Amino acid sequence: MARIFIVMGKSATGKDTIYKKLLESEELHLKKVVMYTTRPIRKAETEGVEYHFVDENRLKELQQQNKVIEHRSYNTIHGKWHYFTVNDGQIDLEQEHNNYLMIGTLETYQQIKEYYGKDRVVPIYLEVEDGIRLLRAFRREQKQVQPKYAELCRRYLADEEDFSDQNLSKLGIIRRYQNKDMNTCLYKITKDIKKLL
Repeated sequence: MARIFIVMGKSATGKDTIYKKLLESEELHLKKVVMYTTRPIRKAETEGVEYHFVDENRLKELQQQNKVIEHRSYNTIHGKWHYFTVNDGQIDLEQEHNNYLMIGTLETYQQIKEYYGKDRVVPIYLEVEDGIRLLRAFRREQKQVQPKYAELCRRYLADEEDFSDQNLSKLGIIRRYQNKDMNTCLYKITKDIKKLL
């Protein structure tokens, strides 16, 4: 059965790194799903790689065409930012060996699961000690042309609520991967994915 694996976790838990490593894995052969966002592109990002960067008008067009699979919006210090997945031909679960990898939130996971069915969607939840997360996030933001420290703090606090134990339990997310050491974490995730392929 073809599946969609969704990497999740609070900010600065190493989601991007784990995601890239899983995509590079020759033994897993996971296909990439590029999501969409209306937030500004960051210095190290490329259109069509991390996200498709669009404006709110494009989002409205896609909604009117019933092509939006899942959608989240956040009131940030810099205005409302939208993140969403589009039925644009990237995902085809009819082919048995088509397995996909995405990065998302609990909302992403819930909506994708409702759209494709719970047997098709597998959560990969990453955890890192809060102090380490904050340091990682700060260092990453320092590298931006115009660091947005207020937004960093907002996201950090919002994550505490969004990824609460209660919310994880509600969605049946029991398995958690500790990302203290990236290679160990990656090994455990890869082992678990291979059992499902």
